[in-house]
Amino acid sequence: MKTVTSKIKLNVPKINQLSRAATTALEKTVSALHTEVVNAQVMPFDTGNMQNDSTYEDYSNSKKGKVSLNTSTPYARRMYFHPEYNFQTTENPNAQGNWYEPWINGKNKNFCKNAFSQFYKKEAGL
Repeated sequence: MKTVTSKIKLNVPKINQLSRAATTALEKTVSALHTEVVNAQVMPFDTGNMQNDSTYEDYSNSKKGKVSLNTSTPYARRMYFHPEYNFQTTENPNAQGNWYEPWINGKNKNFCKNAFSQFYKKEAGL
């Protein structure tokens, strides 16, 4: 029987740098998504409170690999899940229910993946 041994030396500072880069890239990705959604003018807009004041990025768990884009108005859920509503389009001409759908399963579904990849490469120095 032949015995094989190996020795692995981890580059801990580089691993930490890559971990920090991933966290920063994740935070920048959700921020870019927020900007993208606002610029697409798809959120229902009356006074602008829901889109401009009550929609925010939550980075509290970014070190665990989780970020979220939240809307804290009590009516946001009702408006999101009822695309049959007749949304006014004066301020946001593309206002609709299910406004994140283009970034989930639609034409922009690769936006977050591509944005994260670009941000990660830049932050990691790759």
